This record gives sequence, C-alpha cells and structure tokens, in this order.
Amino acid sequence: QVQLVESGGGLVQAGGSLRLSCAASGSIRSINTMGWYRQAPGQQRELVATITSVGGTNYADALKGRFTISRDNAKNTVYLQMNSLKPEDTAGYYCNAVFVTAWGAPGVSWGRGTQVTVSS
Repeated sequence: QVQLVESGGGLVQAGGSLRLSCAASGSIRSINTMGWYRQAPGQQRELVATITSVGGTNYADALKGRFTISRDNAKNTVYLQMNSLKPEDTAGYYCNAVFVTAWGAPGVSWGRGTQVTVSS
C-alpha cells in the first residue's frame, strides 16, 4: 500500500504564492508519474500538472507560467509552486502517483487533498 500526504495549503491573498508538497510512503519500488489535480466545489477534478520520474512535465494550459511542478525522487516527494494566485484557483488540491510496488504490482494512489483558498 502506498500513501500520499499533502501539505502546504492555506489561505492567501490574490497575487500571493503557496508551495504544496506531497510525500509518498509505503512499499514502493518506483514511482513513474506524480501529479497535482484540483477540484472546486460543484466542479469536476481537473489536471493541474504532472511530472515523470525523469522530469518531463505537463501543465494545464491555463496554468502555464504561474504554477511550477518539481520532484525529489530521493524523497518520493512532489512539489507545486503556485504564484500570482487568483480567487479562481481556490480548490482542494490532490496529489496523485503512478507507481510499482516492492513486489512488482502497478498501482495508483491519491492523497486526501489540501485546501487552497485565495481571497480577493
């Protein structure tokens, strides 16, 4: 079993910045892709950004230039630096990982989420 724990959310004024972290733990052989998704009340969960084990990144078009995803493979941790935050960025932010367990089984895990609230 692989657990993901997010941290770093909170309340910030428009124009401010936050850095989210997500640490994976458990019986992990390797983690392929890690990513961030977000879900606002009454809306579907949407992609924010993903990053592969070799650093390849993919972003939601609307977030390019403001959000930056990075990763520390030694710590099994993914980060999301969010700058120039807007009220419409308010959402629960969820970490995701695609991995292979220590015994060779593929899997996907989600964190429980961390709330980001941007005030105007």
